[in-house]
Amino acid sequence: MERSDGGPARNVRVTVDTSGLDGVARASKGGGGNCTQDGPVFTCLYGDVQNGDGESNNPFTLNGVDGVEPGDNGTVTYTVVADNAAPVTGTTRMTVGEPSLHTPADGESVKAVAPGTSRKTTPRFANHSRFTAEQGVALRITADDGLLLTSRPDNCYFDTSSTSAWCEFPTRAAPHTAYRTNAPVRYTAAAGKLLGTLSYTWSSEPERPTELTVRGTEPPLTLTRTADRGLTGDTGYVRATTTVQVDYQPVTATVRGRVGTTVTVRLGVRDNGPGRPWGAEALGRFEVVPPEGTTVTSIPYTFEDDGGDWACTRPKKHGGAFVCEIGYDGFSEVRYVGGTTVIGFKIRIDRRVPGAKGTIRTFNPFDRTPGNDKAVIALAASPALLARDSAALWTAVSAAGVAVIVTLAIVLRRRRNSAAAGANS
Repeated sequence: MERSDGGPARNVRVTVDTSGLDGVARASKGGGGNCTQDGPVFTCLYGDVQNGDGESNNPFTLNGVDGVEPGDNGTVTYTVVADNAAPVTGTTRMTVGEPSLHTPADGESVKAVAPGTSRKTTPRFANHSRFTAEQGVALRITADDGLLLTSRPDNCYFDTSSTSAWCEFPTRAAPHTAYRTNAPVRYTAAAGKLLGTLSYTWSSEPERPTELTVRGTEPPLTLTRTADRGLTGDTGYVRATTTVQVDYQPVTATVRGRVGTTVTVRLGVRDNGPGRPWGAEALGRFEVVPPEGTTVTSIPYTFEDDGGDWACTRPKKHGGAFVCEIGYDGFSEVRYVGGTTVIGFKIRIDRRVPGAKGTIRTFNPFDRTPGNDKAVIALAASPALLARDSAALWTAVSAAGVAVIVTLAIVLRRRRNSAAAGANS
């Protein structure tokens, strides 16, 4: 129904007639408590519907009847009526498709993939339908986030970046049967990358993507039957972690000043690489425990011409750590991937504590050099300026000022006297 200027559509009813699927599929009641069934016809009540709003559900489910084959089809007719609108009718043609092929539901997790070294995975699928894949099957593989395909079977086509492949198999995959490739697919990690994902899907309607133009030169892959275990997914995955690291090192400083004053101390991390993290969580954090005898009064930050007093999460109890998530908004103005990220801590020096030391510790999921992850925040507190010392200093300054004034008066008097004597002579 089209948007109108006459207010909401009142008392909307939708009738779905599935009789056009007779001999192809059988309709039975689906979800949604607002629909009723009368043979092949379903009626759904929606009440008043505001302009621009909508609602949907699944009034029926379909199951193929005995003897149906891929390509068989029928129609479903929809009629929408409302008290204040003319009826609207539409028709959808539904066609029985080729069998859906299922991959492993659980992905593989691979660790310590060194860039340039080869790793392997064996794609699998199962045909759980009652149809044979008459046209054969196709395998589509995609490598993301720094993984590269190194296999080159001659029944596969690749893109020029070695990140996408399409392989065709003439095998007419039988119903209720599982298959795997006769040889694994090889891949590696690109230089400097921390993570990577290899994904693959199977299709029973082979059609090569036009952008994949590089044909492989190695012996072809074939299919062989295998056990049907865990093959209930739509996409197979391999998630890889490489041996590349991101070495974080704390940037620290000394809390230096007189007792009673508040000073700014810049603390943070130095990113020594060589890998480059991505995403807020992968950027990691640093944690700060201030020295005894001090209090962090704020960690101000700027974000989109605004900001706040606390770029880091404050500890729940005294003596705990301030947690500074580098990927959060508070660090957007000072964050430097591959450089130094520091932010100013406003720290009040409450008292002198000889030898007091706080700590700063860095974290990220790819730091494999723990020896330089922690540093000391030293306290160098001078005594407070006492009230009597301030008065004495003010008295001394005042006395010095009076002395200067007296001296200046004497000099001026002498100059006047000298000028008068010269005039008399």
